[in-house]
Amino acid sequence: MIYDKNIECMDRESLEALQSERLVKQIKRVYERVPLFKKRMDDLNLKPSDIKSIKDLPKLPFSNKQDLRDNYPYGLFAEPLENVVRIHASSGTTGKQIVVGYTKGDLDMWALCVSRALNSYGIDKNDILQVCYGYGLFTGGLGLHDGASHLGCTVIPASTGNTVRQMNTMVDFGATAICATPSYCMYLAEELESNNLRDKLKVKKAVLGAEPWGEEMRKQIESKLGIKAYDIYGLSEVLGPGVSYECECQKGLHINEDMFIPEIINPDTGEVLPDGEVGELVFTSITKEAFPVIRYRTHDLCRILTGKCSCGRTFKRMGRIEGRTDDMLIIRGVNVFPSQIEEVLLKYGEGITPNYQIIVDRVNNTDTLEVKVEMNEDFFFDDVKSIELISSKIRDNLRSVLGLSAQVTLVGPKTIERSEGKAKRVIDKRVIR
Repeated sequence: MIYDKNIECMDRESLEALQSERLVKQIKRVYERVPLFKKRMDDLNLKPSDIKSIKDLPKLPFSNKQDLRDNYPYGLFAEPLENVVRIHASSGTTGKQIVVGYTKGDLDMWALCVSRALNSYGIDKNDILQVCYGYGLFTGGLGLHDGASHLGCTVIPASTGNTVRQMNTMVDFGATAICATPSYCMYLAEELESNNLRDKLKVKKAVLGAEPWGEEMRKQIESKLGIKAYDIYGLSEVLGPGVSYECECQKGLHINEDMFIPEIINPDTGEVLPDGEVGELVFTSITKEAFPVIRYRTHDLCRILTGKCSCGRTFKRMGRIEGRTDDMLIIRGVNVFPSQIEEVLLKYGEGITPNYQIIVDRVNNTDTLEVKVEMNEDFFFDDVKSIELISSKIRDNLRSVLGLSAQVTLVGPKTIERSEGKAKRVIDKRVIR
């Protein structure tokens, strides 16, 4: 597949006609090749011929992560293994691994999606891109690697871990852009500053994804490293990184709509919501061969933004992920999302670092919420009254946003464990017991 920006700027009528054509073919194909999907359509008295355009999408049944676990490892593949050239999988920390497969055509499509993203950030064949995502079964490393190669970049496959080597490689090899999780990028920024290496960097851009992050974290990363930080979105079940991406305008993430049809639904009823309303993000893959998903519930909460972007692209955009239906904490009857707590902490700024941990417990049949926040060195050694003031202000801000009280514990610099991959922010001891 050749990179062609004109596709990203198609008029809506032409794009929806293309989506409809591809959807009709995909439904027929999946009905014939995936027994679970055929059964679910039959249960609804639906035949492939009933799906004539994207307007018929709401007629189709949903799919979810449990379906992948129940049909582990290859039960949902639409191609025989002889046509599958790569396997990726999730970590399996909360159950069986989520296994996905790719044909050669899928890998080409994936590389095109990622190259569109990199191009939208202003990255091109003249850039040296250091990939700090994990390689292996995780989709991040190889996904960014192949997309950058497709675009003609020089790729440094650094993977995760060994932060000292990461920093030296970044400096010595002259990396001009990096890919990482936001939390690891923040950690790199701290270590580069501590080792007096920031001024030796040539890095101008960071491609960050694989975990939720907000505008305040973006501001801190950009300030600490003197770069522009861009969001990239994806999930293994749908493709991997590159399902959607920001452009230079940073006003939402453009969805590769010629390959994925997005919907926003009410997570409780399954009702399709109008563009602009917050709900659960659902994707249907219309060009994926080995492992296509139909109306896959991502559990990510966001809104769809429409209208032509200032960059000229016409693809619909995702707003930032506002939480997940499956990481929502119910504390004393109140719905709490970790992203709400992060936004409060990052907006506070002075005296604290972006490193924190949320601890939920149950004491005497009552839920408790503790937020551990790491202080920076300048304030940690300040007087007790200043520390108490910071703690009190954060506690008040959390109560205002969450609608419940939280214990705020300020801890010393670099005492909260760092992650070289996705950060472990929440410890729910109610689940452990």
